[in-house]
Amino acid sequence: MEVRKYVTVLEEIHSDGGKNMDPPGKRAAAIAVIRNPFAGQYVEDLGPLMDMGEQLGGILGKMAVDALGIAPENAESYGKAAIVGEKGEREHAAALLHPKLGKPFRDSVGGGKSLIPSAKKMGGPGTSIDVPINFKDAAFVRSHFDAMTVRVEDAPWGDEIVVALVVTDCGRPHPRIGGLRKEDAKMEDGLR
Repeated sequence: MEVRKYVTVLEEIHSDGGKNMDPPGKRAAAIAVIRNPFAGQYVEDLGPLMDMGEQLGGILGKMAVDALGIAPENAESYGKAAIVGEKGEREHAAALLHPKLGKPFRDSVGGGKSLIPSAKKMGGPGTSIDVPINFKDAAFVRSHFDAMTVRVEDAPWGDEIVVALVVTDCGRPHPRIGGLRKEDAKMEDGLR
């Protein structure tokens, strides 16, 4: 795997809607800009990208948790996304994000029973992507339905892929639309 750069973005939310958050909530994105080994060609076997996804799940998951400054088990939400440069295809993003990335990502955040929401798209340098996130142990916890927008100013080039993992230590600031609450979730089946 050829990595051109890693980028970490940390948001610390002290106030939202004119009301303070105490304690502040934090969201971190860990991003890798990697060379796409299949740029410009159709390849049937995407196994090498799947293996890269496995590596990135652990590396980027740990980077995000470290940026938050929390113990892995205190991570609350997670999500993943990828932007493929124009010489690649969306299936390259799927190969990175789906078959093998999940287990090492979950390990880096101290578990996680719910599915890891994802997004993928094509784009050039500076393209942004909204990384969908939800509560890591019960996907229907409504206070944690959210997204974090990320971008890398000079990526992806045509033969690159931007891979982003997001981890939070909170849900949305001041949730008040009802639904399943984190403290009421059974956290058995990844849904409720």
